[in-house]
Amino acid sequence: MRRFPMRPLAVLATVGTLVLTGCGTETGAPGGRVSGEKVSGGQVAVDGASVDGASAGRASGDRAGRTIRAQKVMQLTRTHPETGMTLLEGPVLDESGRLYVVDVTAPEGKPKVMRVDVRNKTFRAVRTEGRAAYTSAQFSPYDGRLYLTDFAHGEIVSMAADGSDRRTFFSGGIDGAPMNPDDLAFDREGHLYISDSRGLSEGTAQGRVVRISRDGEDVDVLARDLAAPNGISFDEEYRGLWFSELTENRISYLRLDARGKVTSRHTAIRVDGGIAQTDSIAVDADGNLYQGLHGRPAMAVYSRNGEHLATVELPARATGLESATNVAVTPGGTKAYMTVSGPGGGFLYTFDALAKGIRQSNGG
Repeated sequence: MRRFPMRPLAVLATVGTLVLTGCGTETGAPGGRVSGEKVSGGQVAVDGASVDGASAGRASGDRAGRTIRAQKVMQLTRTHPETGMTLLEGPVLDESGRLYVVDVTAPEGKPKVMRVDVRNKTFRAVRTEGRAAYTSAQFSPYDGRLYLTDFAHGEIVSMAADGSDRRTFFSGGIDGAPMNPDDLAFDREGHLYISDSRGLSEGTAQGRVVRISRDGEDVDVLARDLAAPNGISFDEEYRGLWFSELTENRISYLRLDARGKVTSRHTAIRVDGGIAQTDSIAVDADGNLYQGLHGRPAMAVYSRNGEHLATVELPARATGLESATNVAVTPGGTKAYMTVSGPGGGFLYTFDALAKGIRQSNGG
């Protein structure tokens, strides 16, 4: 989850104190269809992402790579007067290809979880009630339910795909300390791996990477004393975890054994982001890392060996956008959907990924 300058946890605290009212359903934005590209015959006329191989980009200032131009699909949200911002996160596709997105700062009564019809450029609220500040979403390979992290209240919840049957999967402290769960990854058996972004408001390295068994009974801290860990994803072979630290702009690799125990850990990539900070991570079938950036509406793409391959950029005409938080790549395909937010609102953009999507590039 991304923090806007000077007011991150204050906003989440505001969201967390909003009064409970009840759920509702919203289709599109006020007035019907949200802004986007033209629609013809029920099909979205979205241009394919253009790749300018001759134009060198610098996603993080460390190595040159080609520029991939993302194209706007649609606008999903506007700045909420109650919280002063909007922040889209957690894009994830279900087995039917329906896209789900969360709005971290949505107040009570506004869509906190949305199901997006990218073909018709409409969306439907899946969840509106509650004080939660959801920062990520992913479907479990074990029970098929949608799991979400609630950063503001230290909880992980699950629900049916239609938003019903909400359950608290995990709540409370770990080793005597509360948790601020940010992003989420599942292993093949359905056990959860969480980036716990503790210490962010204090500016101290108190963050952790936490493993929770699929029944919620066993909890292990795999790494601690981290600088606001944010993105987390397994590599393409489930041999280890990539995780980013927001306030250090670095990506580390945590190698695991077959039981989910840590065998080694090292800093893998240092991101020279300038005013931008490392956000969520996705991994495609070739093992490439898609590193979201908070503070810049762009995404840096690295190989598993740390080579900067590309920068995903918005068109020059895009204004009022400050962060590209996360991405979902269509499983088995290369169509990628990126969540982008800022004072101008919350948007969905698309581009062609460098390789096919897998579970590790779909949600989290």
